[in-house]
Amino acid sequence: MPTGSEPEPAPLSQPPPGAPTVGPPGAAPPARPALLVSACLLGVRCNHRGEASPSPAVAALAGRYRLVAVCPETLGGLPTPRPAAELQADGAVRTADGAVVTQAYRRGAEAAVALARAVGATEAVLKARSPSCGPHAVYDGTFSRTVVAGRGVTAAALADAGLALRDEEDVAGP
Repeated sequence: MPTGSEPEPAPLSQPPPGAPTVGPPGAAPPARPALLVSACLLGVRCNHRGEASPSPAVAALAGRYRLVAVCPETLGGLPTPRPAAELQADGAVRTADGAVVTQAYRRGAEAAVALARAVGATEAVLKARSPSCGPHAVYDGTFSRTVVAGRGVTAAALADAGLALRDEEDVAGP
């Protein structure tokens, strides 16, 4: 599970450095930069319970960004709803009954990275503590709701691809 110090990204409420804010008279408004977002945070019923985890603060980013919804678990071939899974200390992803779903999580991570590249996203807002999307911490694999520092499978792949990561709690602020 990747950990370590990560640089603190600029707040999402500001446009990315170098983003155009005003064009010449009569020109079309500048394109909003793409922002990859966990689909459940935008109201898509795709989490393991078949529900959404909507975040008004994340949805409000649509004023500055072109939000690109992604659910790595469904992209990896898992159904909705599906058994809850947690990232284990050995790097495997397992359900509470011991089923190994690591390959589906890896496929979803690869698809999310490909999508980010295709739309030119350099940042992502992901679901906190998810075994796929958690950018800062995940559940520890014991199904006891214990949280440990680390990244989910997709979050790690997106970070390795150079994206700046946040979760909905970072966006909502204190």
